[in-house]
Amino acid sequence: MSNATRVTADLCVSLDGIAAGHDQSVEHPFGSRIGFRLHTWIMEHAEDHPEELAALNAASAYVMGRNMFGPDRGDWDLDWTGWWGPEPDYHAPVFVLGHRPRPTVELAGGTSFTFVTDGIEAALKLAREAAGDGTVSIAGGPSTLNAYLRAGLVDELRLHVVPIVIGEGIRVFDGVEDGTWTPVSSRTTPEVTHVTWRAVRG
Repeated sequence: MSNATRVTADLCVSLDGIAAGHDQSVEHPFGSRIGFRLHTWIMEHAEDHPEELAALNAASAYVMGRNMFGPDRGDWDLDWTGWWGPEPDYHAPVFVLGHRPRPTVELAGGTSFTFVTDGIEAALKLAREAAGDGTVSIAGGPSTLNAYLRAGLVDELRLHVVPIVIGEGIRVFDGVEDGTWTPVSSRTTPEVTHVTWRAVRG
């Protein structure tokens, strides 16, 4: 494990900072009010965003929350192996936060989902070990990202801001009371504005 492992985060958000709804389901992975409106730049205009899409899948290990992995609550549905089909785009180890243990899920292309029950720092430690000198990405959702932001564990934050207002849902920076960020880059297109900030330490 490298002490210099960089921790990044990517998330699609609305103008009012919302990244997910409260009513996630199989039919509505991001909530019924949101649908896929925050992701049309990926689904319909991918050719206009090659660098940003490449960065989404460039980490050597990932951390995500249980709600990003799937819609079920309580006991695991062991038939559920994620939203992404038999070969997810991660192609790397993914550590899923939760409260209930589950065996690791191995999928094609090098993606594995390991389920961590002892908190965000334990998950990040495992991800750092898996990444070596590579980057760890906090893949989402917003509640998981906010937990890492509150703990001061994110080095670089990349938000993909879609020009819509949703009004209700889970916002980035909810409950985050401290932190200073310096802008690194931004790029605006008709579908989305990509903004990158780096955390200021000390």
